[in-house]
Amino acid sequence: MTLSINAAFDSGNIRLITIDGNRLDLEIVKDHQSDFYQWFYFRVAGAEGRPLTFRILNAGGSAYPFGWPGYKTRASTDRKTWRTVETRYADGVLEFDWSGDAPVWFAYFAPYTMEQHADLIARIAARPGVTHRELGTTLDGQPIDYLRIGDGPKPVWLYARQHPGESMAEHWMEGALDWLTSPAAAPLLAAATVHVVPNMNPDGSRRGHLRTNAAGVNLNREWHSPTPERSPEVLCVLKAMDETGVTFAMDVHGDEAIAANFIAGFEGVPSWRDERGALFYEFGRRLAAHTPDFQTELGYERTQPGRANLSMSTNQLAERFGAVSVTLEMPFKDHDANPDPEHAWSPERSAKLGVSCLEVLAEMIGDI
Repeated sequence: MTLSINAAFDSGNIRLITIDGNRLDLEIVKDHQSDFYQWFYFRVAGAEGRPLTFRILNAGGSAYPFGWPGYKTRASTDRKTWRTVETRYADGVLEFDWSGDAPVWFAYFAPYTMEQHADLIARIAARPGVTHRELGTTLDGQPIDYLRIGDGPKPVWLYARQHPGESMAEHWMEGALDWLTSPAAAPLLAAATVHVVPNMNPDGSRRGHLRTNAAGVNLNREWHSPTPERSPEVLCVLKAMDETGVTFAMDVHGDEAIAANFIAGFEGVPSWRDERGALFYEFGRRLAAHTPDFQTELGYERTQPGRANLSMSTNQLAERFGAVSVTLEMPFKDHDANPDPEHAWSPERSAKLGVSCLEVLAEMIGDI
């Protein structure tokens, strides 16, 4: 049976270099007009009964090579359940073996394709109390979908996948949206109107990018001055935020290297006030107490006073609106404080963390 590799599908990314017996040498394709790469997602057919070794030869030149040690590839034979595969990294090459069923799909993390996104929008938009709008379109002509839920006085914004390869962010969104459209969300929705953009970067998602849009632009460096030519995604979302204001915002991401869930804040903005910062820190403390899938010990270094990068959304929204602004990071590895040896960090756990974040926000919204 002929062995074949294919990534010519929604969110796919890999390039076959050579097949030498049972060894397959591969490369990850760079984001269009960019040097970023790390996301991969591909299918293998014709592998039945063959012990295969896969080698990603250019892993050492990827955007975050320090994320490979301790990382495990995800594999699925039904594209629903994704399990970890023991993975080795040495001399710039990422390597793993497979001798199970075929066809089989391998990915950097469980994908969330644009077809899955369309299903999510159709399902949530049909529920009572949900308003759907198309805020604008991308450079490839895809819609920027927006959902509004609730009618409380405080504007809350949730947005995800500025970096399209961080697919756990939209799994988080699915859990959050299911909770927001359930009776459990009533206290939050009495106090807040929740504005949701489940996918900020449809073009990068469909193209199989790690970090950029169709123009090779990192959207999370565009919030100070977005343009129709480079970043129409940010431009239309920021326009909608200007119309509503922002009291609380959460930007949902994934981190390549740190094996934990954590949040980052807005310490370096010129308008920093200790009282507003205290609410950010209290959110983290309460979330860590609320779920074993969150912690506050590991994370990024705090930005020094006055040194915030205002091209990043969390800083821009804190400065522009006085918002309590939060970046949530989830791991490509596992949440080591509460590990899962079979699945590592997973879509299901991402969705549950979305619920936990909103349950904590519901407790705190009166003080924000």
